[in-house]
Amino acid sequence: MHHPDAADRPLWAPVAWYLSILRFLAGATMLTIVAIMTAQVIARYVFGASLIWAEELCRYILIWQTFLFIGLAYTRGELVAVDIVPLMLTPRWRLALKVLVSIPVLAFLWLMMVNGFDYSTRFGHQIVPAVDFIFMSLIGHGVGLSIFWVYVSVAIGSALLALHIIASLVVDWRELPGAPARPAPTEAEA
Repeated sequence: MHHPDAADRPLWAPVAWYLSILRFLAGATMLTIVAIMTAQVIARYVFGASLIWAEELCRYILIWQTFLFIGLAYTRGELVAVDIVPLMLTPRWRLALKVLVSIPVLAFLWLMMVNGFDYSTRFGHQIVPAVDFIFMSLIGHGVGLSIFWVYVSVAIGSALLALHIIASLVVDWRELPGAPARPAPTEAEA
């Protein structure tokens, strides 16, 4: 569950860095997609020649965006949720319900992580055609980037989302009345 005051709480320095990196990557990848698709539109309608690799490359970037940033969306409370029942409960019961719901979700994410990695290694011998086409145009030969790097996004994204869920449970537990006090951040961490 998202806490309205989550942005006001000081974060542990590594967590703050992690979230800053995710926000930067979200902006950079979106800017990359916009630039590629703008170049595609200009190439098609101004020069009459389409960039055959643009759609495929944007698709792969969107796949990575989806799996990398789902955890950030979860942490910020931006995923669809029905909070009617949890809001009627006391904080302790709300946490108990959240733990109960999180267990099958974490089990599913574990399966996605294990099977996603297995799938990505199984087809790792295939190459990403769009990247090879770009490099053939630029340097005369392909680089042979494995499709593994596209498919492994499922495993990495599932692991990151699981970490976000676990961190959210820990934060909720620490905010319960009578829970062990969280140490105040040092000046370097604040």
